[in-house]
Amino acid sequence: MSEELKPWAVLGRRTLLDAGPFVRVHADTIETPEGRRVEDFYQVEQGDFVQMFVEDEHGRVLMLRQYKHGPRRVSQTFPAGGIDPGEAPLAAAKRELLEETGYVAEEWTALGSYVVQANQRGCVCHLFHARGARKVAEANSGDLEEMRLERLTRAELIAAAAEGEYALLPVIAMLGAVLLPDLRDNLARAAAPPAP
Repeated sequence: MSEELKPWAVLGRRTLLDAGPFVRVHADTIETPEGRRVEDFYQVEQGDFVQMFVEDEHGRVLMLRQYKHGPRRVSQTFPAGGIDPGEAPLAAAKRELLEETGYVAEEWTALGSYVVQANQRGCVCHLFHARGARKVAEANSGDLEEMRLERLTRAELIAAAAEGEYALLPVIAMLGAVLLPDLRDNLARAAAPPAP
């Protein structure tokens, strides 16, 4: 058994760009457990956000089709949005769902929080699964992007992935977070010996 891995020590930080609240770029001075020192280990600080896998009362999944400037194309995305300062991730998820879709849901499950960039950090994405969503208002996101709400079955979600409809890695991660338990169950049933 190897020794336990240890985190790096941050010895200092210089801010190179401050365009808050949208982005800040820092150069950290770090030291590895073996004593190696790096003066300019760049870190990007962006706002944390939420992303939701939302099923309506009929089991259809709410998706948004919209232009995203990062990949420079129209893509299907899950409802998502930034967390305001001092706002809890679940509260942000509920707010963003209402703003972007006009839907509310009472049943929420947290699926974890994940750093988006392995070495530069970027931001944290908080994933949620909501069930039983129902429309209570018209969407009013205030976002720059024009959005079109679509409701898909789980089979249509997988087909859309195969057709390249998703341009954002967090969307693919969400599919895995929600659908893999179903896939594992289906594979286990398929591999089980037939009943006598």
